[in-house]
Amino acid sequence: MTALLELHQVSLDQRLQSTSLTIRADERVVLLGASGAGKTTLIQLCNGSLKPSKGSIQWRGQPFASLTRHQRRSIGTLWQDLRLVEELSVVQNINSGALGRHGLLWALRNLLGVLDKDACLTVMDQVHLEPSLLNRAVTQLSGGQRQRVALARLLRQRPELGLADEPLSALDPVIARDVLDTLLSFPGCLISLHRPDLIHRFERVLGLRNGALVLDAAPETISNSQLEWLYRRS
Repeated sequence: MTALLELHQVSLDQRLQSTSLTIRADERVVLLGASGAGKTTLIQLCNGSLKPSKGSIQWRGQPFASLTRHQRRSIGTLWQDLRLVEELSVVQNINSGALGRHGLLWALRNLLGVLDKDACLTVMDQVHLEPSLLNRAVTQLSGGQRQRVALARLLRQRPELGLADEPLSALDPVIARDVLDTLLSFPGCLISLHRPDLIHRFERVLGLRNGALVLDAAPETISNSQLEWLYRRS
């Protein structure tokens, strides 16, 4: 399989220790670890929102620093805090996922009216959002609806690699199932979870403990004692 994202001996202060990792195309990877283990830090390094203090990161063989805006849109993130723009409507937030494919004029037009309505309705349907919500302000939505808007935005982006930081926390079982199914539909994904019971949905399990990558294995090879140790406080 083609290597999408490569981390070479990456460290960041005390949060992450000398980590080497390759995420390949068509690979679904789950990231496990106790709170404070470094999962969010690793996700932020993978999408370029943090820079390593040591080591290097490459996307399809190119250094992160040399990537164009178009290339960077190949990596999409579902943030734990969602990062919706409160002042904008549902359709405007969803369209923000497509900004990497368009210029400044398109972005300004998106602020002034409804663009690409059919494309937005398509991704809304994929995440089970009612069409009547298209022009609704996101401030008027429930927590579950907001989560689905953020997911629709990610679908609108069409990334090659989907990243997600604790996307299932505080969701009811139905919404959680739909969110996970959608994330697993991307060509490749790296998802941080506190749900060891879901590792069978993935092809590969990464485990972080105290900022170090201590587990990298297929889910069927991992024992309950390994999972318990991963979450045990030192």
